[in-house]
Amino acid sequence: MTDCPTKGVFLTFEGGDGTGKSTQADLLAKRLASCGREVCRVHEPGGTALGEKIRALLLSHEQDDMVSLAELFLYEAARAQVMAQVIEPAYAQGKVIICDRFTDSTVAYQGFGRELGAERVGRLNALATAGHRPDRTILLVLDEKQARSRVIARSADGRGDRMESAGAAFNARMLEGFDDIAAADPQRVRRVDASGSIEDVYGRVVSQVVDLLPELNGVRSEGVL
Repeated sequence: MTDCPTKGVFLTFEGGDGTGKSTQADLLAKRLASCGREVCRVHEPGGTALGEKIRALLLSHEQDDMVSLAELFLYEAARAQVMAQVIEPAYAQGKVIICDRFTDSTVAYQGFGRELGAERVGRLNALATAGHRPDRTILLVLDEKQARSRVIARSADGRGDRMESAGAAFNARMLEGFDDIAAADPQRVRRVDASGSIEDVYGRVVSQVVDLLPELNGVRSEGVL
């Protein structure tokens, strides 16, 4: 009798800038590794040699004249590469993939923020991912002023990278996009309050993924939006 292979799990962290996505993704990855799970930690755009070069272009203020459609195509190009080289192989090997941003960010930022349209972005997302979707998405939600103060605090010049400094109207449209995504797919997308201590937020995150990752049972959790 052979052991059944471990099923891969694909988790994504989403939300506006400054909500703590990377911090929470790192904490979850470390906890799972300590439980004996193989973890593939990745971020978007990036995760491959090509993707990191695209990331540098997208976030640089030297590219402030980039048109919105070119921006969208660059995000999808980086995504297609990381899907083929990293995410699909890791999933097939039964690993837990924890990705900082994925297709929902493109819908929110480019579809809503850049006003390219959610349907158009959705078609390109499906093409770049070969139709793969996350098993669970954590949408971290934080007061906009508090999130902005975090972005400014960590930024060398006080304005953030090219995407972080897109302006108030853009941010309002982007946040509306995330709200629409969460409302349309509540089983996959779980809204989690990102205020309070890192530990408190982590407890809330765990409560929303423990059904997929029973190794996390027993971790204290807090309320969820």
